[in-house]
Amino acid sequence: MPFALPETARLALRPITAADFELYFRFQTDPQVLQHIGPPRSAAVVQQYLDNMPHDYERWPGMGRWFTVDKATGAVVGIHLLKPLDTSAHIELGYRLLPEYWGHGYATEMGRALVQYGFQQLGLRQIVGITSPTNVASQHVLEKCGLRYQHMAHYYGAEQRFYTIDNPQAAAAAPQS
Repeated sequence: MPFALPETARLALRPITAADFELYFRFQTDPQVLQHIGPPRSAAVVQQYLDNMPHDYERWPGMGRWFTVDKATGAVVGIHLLKPLDTSAHIELGYRLLPEYWGHGYATEMGRALVQYGFQQLGLRQIVGITSPTNVASQHVLEKCGLRYQHMAHYYGAEQRFYTIDNPQAAAAAPQS
């Protein structure tokens, strides 16, 4: 069953395709975007990511990485994701925006929409988020999306702040002990 991706008043999501190399390459090499994420990726690695993207959409029904698009202008402002976290069973909310779109509330706006989508459309029991200990702006986004800090954890080769939000419907339906 195909899933309708969430939209907000200002933003929509669209799949990332092989035709998006230049734009996706920018997200993987821009020093400001990667400041709290890690080192830049080579063109070969970015191409490999793009080559794997259709398989990711197939193996994670209703989930993946998408470009975040400003509906008024058609401009890609960022990337949002809802997908398995590293090698864990957790489902991760993530985002990165191009620097010229920082400070407009886009990360939070689509992040909230993805949390709602994950719970209501996908029936997820929990969504997690991680961020570098130094990325205070991202920590605030996760908190504004309803996630709460739990502890430090090791993902993607680094120590990260680990956040969670539980599906209130799943908690309400859970048997009492």
